[in-house]
Amino acid sequence: MTTDNTWADREFPDTDTLRAALELACRAPSVHNSQPWSWRLGESTVHLFADWTRHLPATDPDGRDLLVSCGAVLHHARVAFAAFGWHATVHRLPDPADPDHLAAIEFARADASPSDLMLAAAILRRRSDRRAYSASPIPPEQLVALTKAAGGCGTVLTTASSPAVRAPLVEAITRANAAQSRNPGYAHEIFLWSGTHTRSPDGVPAANSVTAAGYGDLALRQFATPSIEVADRPSGAGVLLVVGTSSDDTLSRLLAGEATSAVLLAATAARLSSCPLSQPLEVEETRDLVRDEVIGGAMVPQMVLRVGRPRPRDRALPATGRRTLDDVLAALPARI
Repeated sequence: MTTDNTWADREFPDTDTLRAALELACRAPSVHNSQPWSWRLGESTVHLFADWTRHLPATDPDGRDLLVSCGAVLHHARVAFAAFGWHATVHRLPDPADPDHLAAIEFARADASPSDLMLAAAILRRRSDRRAYSASPIPPEQLVALTKAAGGCGTVLTTASSPAVRAPLVEAITRANAAQSRNPGYAHEIFLWSGTHTRSPDGVPAANSVTAAGYGDLALRQFATPSIEVADRPSGAGVLLVVGTSSDDTLSRLLAGEATSAVLLAATAARLSSCPLSQPLEVEETRDLVRDEVIGGAMVPQMVLRVGRPRPRDRALPATGRRTLDDVLAALPARI
């Protein structure tokens, strides 16, 4: 005897589990901690939507950062639900008539594995660490694990280790930083979205920003009123990684965000420090430079990541604020 796969037959987490998992998912990184997403509940599904009211047009003129941020929260959700004993089946871009409807998630019960629990714990520990990293090298096997994490999300991770690859990437970051610093709109967005109090629900807090302008040849994005006193250092940049996709459509950017989350959580689980560096991909000229000179011209760069070993005396950074779940969660409107 077979049973039709009707809505009534489908499994769904209880309310407490649902809220706990989505709250954990919303710890995902996003451009300037803008959290440009919203969740909506169906009868037995959860839906992710892009929230363009939180778009930063001067920083992110083509919306790449926004969609990558949404991909990160989607992957965080998969990790969170898995830790609570629910396998999430994701249908990306389920409604061709609504491009802001990024994903629909269905659920089935599944035992949480040790890996699921480890990654969920990493969500709570992960920080965008803008401080200098230790000069100790990352073991090759850990870099391989990060590459596999990105590959599992349908992307390619390039390690900018050789001088021939790293030099143009660092140059792209420097040129993008200079170009954006000349844009009054960009400066205004930095003013609005950084230098906030730790208890602020969004934005980059002063307590998570550094005074350093760079480490060696690596320029850093400057945020408002940084409170972590770090002098410019000749070293400490860490290893630079580039997430690439075969195309540059909405799906590719969403997958790149999922890969970004996967790599950051894998790095955190391995006790590495990490920080996204989207700046060189926010300017067309420098994005083209990264594409042609860093990842060989055949892929599209979607995110740059900085990873490294933490310095022994560095303390854990405070968690950045998040909007309440009720601010980002609503019921899916009924269709007539």
